[in-house]
Amino acid sequence: MSRLWSRLGARTAAVALLSVGVAGGFYLGEDRETQQQGLTDQVSVEVDRADFAYQRERQAAHQVQLSKQRAAEYQAKLRAKQAAKEAAERARRAEAAAASRKRERDAANAAAKPYNGPIPESCAEYSGNRKIGCALMIEKGFGIAEFPCLEKLWTKESGWNHKASNSSSGAYGIPQSLPGSKMGSVASDWRTNPATQIIWGLGYIKGRYDTPCGAWTYFQNNGHY
Repeated sequence: MSRLWSRLGARTAAVALLSVGVAGGFYLGEDRETQQQGLTDQVSVEVDRADFAYQRERQAAHQVQLSKQRAAEYQAKLRAKQAAKEAAERARRAEAAAASRKRERDAANAAAKPYNGPIPESCAEYSGNRKIGCALMIEKGFGIAEFPCLEKLWTKESGWNHKASNSSSGAYGIPQSLPGSKMGSVASDWRTNPATQIIWGLGYIKGRYDTPCGAWTYFQNNGHY
């Protein structure tokens, strides 16, 4: 539409110029045909010049639009690349965190592996950590008659839960060692291995009360051991 109006404008101007020339020639008495041909040629040149200018304008506008489009596409690619980089980094961190949690679980499971030592017939009636405690008590030289006292003592203390933690005192584990890190003198897996905790607890009882029943008696009288 703009091109059409440009060309029409140029041609209108040419016609106007031609009319003026014809009128002037009439009054001046010059050769009308010669003047009209000259004006026609001049109009044609002006129309071509206007058309060329319009085409250059249009081409320049197209180049500007194309440059804007390419710049927008480039920015979009940069944003997409950055988004992909950030997503990859998040995925890497999530994978690393998951691997770390798996290692921790595997280490905890390995540390808390069931006691695989011999279980005497006299301990067969018990289960779980109590069975381990019975077997280790006999292994440490205490008679089976001592186990009912030990069973009651640590039921009161922790319920035989090797992850039992007293938030107020900081005591930990089946024997409620205070602090729990004392059990590290037996093995580094004291947080998760019931056998480690029981071995430490039996050593503590032997050193202070001689026997589990001695420790149980003290507990009944004092509320702690």
